[in-house]
Amino acid sequence: MSTFAKRERLLFADLLETVGPDAPTLCDGWRTRELAAHVVVRERRPDAAGGSMIKQLASRLDRVMEEYGAKPYQELLRLIRTGPPRFSPFQLKQVDEAANTVEFYVHTEDVRRARPDWTPRELDPVFQDALWSRLERAARLMGRGIPTGLVLRRPDGRTAVAHRGTPVVTATGEPSELLLFAYGRQDAAEVALEGEKDAIARLRETKQLGI
Repeated sequence: MSTFAKRERLLFADLLETVGPDAPTLCDGWRTRELAAHVVVRERRPDAAGGSMIKQLASRLDRVMEEYGAKPYQELLRLIRTGPPRFSPFQLKQVDEAANTVEFYVHTEDVRRARPDWTPRELDPVFQDALWSRLERAARLMGRGIPTGLVLRRPDGRTAVAHRGTPVVTATGEPSELLLFAYGRQDAAEVALEGEKDAIARLRETKQLGI
């Protein structure tokens, strides 16, 4: 049976093919070619991928990203669809689901929501619950540096605390939208914000949300 990660991977690759290599994305400075290269490097070059978090590896990551970004676009799409190499940990279903369900969902929306005519996807409740489960586990990591308290709340009232502090802002929305908000896509996420006006403004503008 297809997993969420595999489904989102194929949706992402199909969307990249449809829009072409030079379409805008929500990732600052990246068009679709760079985003495709990022995904491939993340799965196939662990020796360089850590440069997104480890300063000492940043220059290596830049070189490898440039190398992959120069590959033919169709080759990048083939590598995305093919998935990680044979002996990669990502080949394990549990690892793939844990690491790639959110990765491919968020990056698909990075492409979709950078277009002026985008509309929200219809997501089934099972997938929404899967995204919520991942958001609950990662919320405090993603909100650790923000300047306000932040509570994430589903329409049914369930909550996750992303950051303890005052003043508190409560973001309400479907798990898929809360996930995008918590990953730093504040302007593109369809959530309702409650709290002090100044706190909401600071939260919308912060670059500290996300990993």
